[in-house]
Amino acid sequence: MNRRHFLNPWQRALTGLLLLPACGCAFMRKDTSPLSEIQEERIRAANAQGAPDGEWPGSRWWQRWRDPQLDALVDRAIQDGPAMAVARQRVKVSQARAALVQADTGPALGLAGTVDREDVSKNGFLGPFYNNMPVAGFTGPWYTEGTVGLAGGYTFDPWGKDKAMVQAALGLQRARQAELAETALVLSTWVVQTYVQYQAAQETVANLESIRDLQEECRAGHAARLLRGLEERGAADLAQARKLDTEGQLRAVRQQTQILREQLRALVGAGPDDFPELIPVPLPEATGGPAPALGFELLARRPDLQAMRWYVQASLSQVEVAKAAFYPTFDLRVFYGYDALHTSDLFNRESRQINLIPGLSLPLFDSGRLNANLAQARAQSNTAIAAYDQAVVEAVRQVAQGGIEVDGLEQQLRLQSAELEAVRSAQAGVEAKHARGLVDRVVLAESELPLLAEQNKRIQLRQRRLLAEIGLVRALGGGFRAETPAGEKR
Repeated sequence: MNRRHFLNPWQRALTGLLLLPACGCAFMRKDTSPLSEIQEERIRAANAQGAPDGEWPGSRWWQRWRDPQLDALVDRAIQDGPAMAVARQRVKVSQARAALVQADTGPALGLAGTVDREDVSKNGFLGPFYNNMPVAGFTGPWYTEGTVGLAGGYTFDPWGKDKAMVQAALGLQRARQAELAETALVLSTWVVQTYVQYQAAQETVANLESIRDLQEECRAGHAARLLRGLEERGAADLAQARKLDTEGQLRAVRQQTQILREQLRALVGAGPDDFPELIPVPLPEATGGPAPALGFELLARRPDLQAMRWYVQASLSQVEVAKAAFYPTFDLRVFYGYDALHTSDLFNRESRQINLIPGLSLPLFDSGRLNANLAQARAQSNTAIAAYDQAVVEAVRQVAQGGIEVDGLEQQLRLQSAELEAVRSAQAGVEAKHARGLVDRVVLAESELPLLAEQNKRIQLRQRRLLAEIGLVRALGGGFRAETPAGEKR
């Protein structure tokens, strides 16, 4: 006679849990594929103009102008600027969130205790305890039940759902860190651009004051000629009109310097009494060359692209979370402690209680919620990928346009230098005639006005050239370098 082996209750329960997933789960409709990443050929398109290769900016690129005043402003802006404070707090929030998500995936253990004073129902499940029969252990209908012990649990992750949630949170944290670097880059370029505009305005003020003084000398000279009957009144009136026009320009530029100073004060987060007095200094010479040869390295050099890349990675992890939701969830809950209907018996050996509760949750029918959630996660991920690819194309355009603009302004400066030399040569000829007594002081003063006008034009061209260089620095990432490869495949 064959001996039959019967499963005990624990074995039956465990077998049922293992076989239940095979019975079926919510049906996952076909998932769409993620969008493809941008091709390298589109990144290299920025070199179509054939400009020679330049160098990537350094991490403290503004120091190449050797201006301690500028260095102090940029450092203070990065340290104390209001925009940086907001970005830093966003990083801290993302770090805390990532730590919370990671902690939620681990086991938990805690001390649990309750005291329940209850009046037992005579007609309920505990009906026999309603009676007051001390011999039988019944002291009803009132009982003071106590429970105390260690309670814990752990959720298993066979499908990688928890891991994907952690990766999504870490991706968001890394994106916030890249955004912090992007904020520092934007803030530093704003400070340097505003500082360049401020110093250019100061040079323009000094140049316009020289023009105004010469125009006043010319006006006085024409007025003297008018008194002697050597010329008509029109020349003196025209000289006065030119001087008044210059006075109007002076007022506008001085107002601009005040506005630029207030902009700098706001950028660095200074109060009305702790912002230093800015000393006028000559505009620095441009030092930046054309854009370097581009490729996937551009993706690692731009903090904004790195932030969007990490948002893409986080969105792909969210898709994995949505997929894992279709599969069963296994967990284990445990309790070790004491439980008694009378608190006086709570810590007796007979009151000891141990619970081992394996659990399983399996979605069978959910009216399409899981599929809708997966479709939404995939659509959001594809939107992030599309936005990232668009940002890469825009970054390439910015670099290409910045390089073209820098090169064009360099050519304009060379042409303007030749024009300035021609005007200076002509003025020197008039000065020689004045030294020989062939022309009077009025003619000499009027010959100097075109020279000052050309110098004013040169100030504006140099300002534009510096601003274009700063814009190119920003387009190239300002010295940022990602710690992880930018060309990581999806």
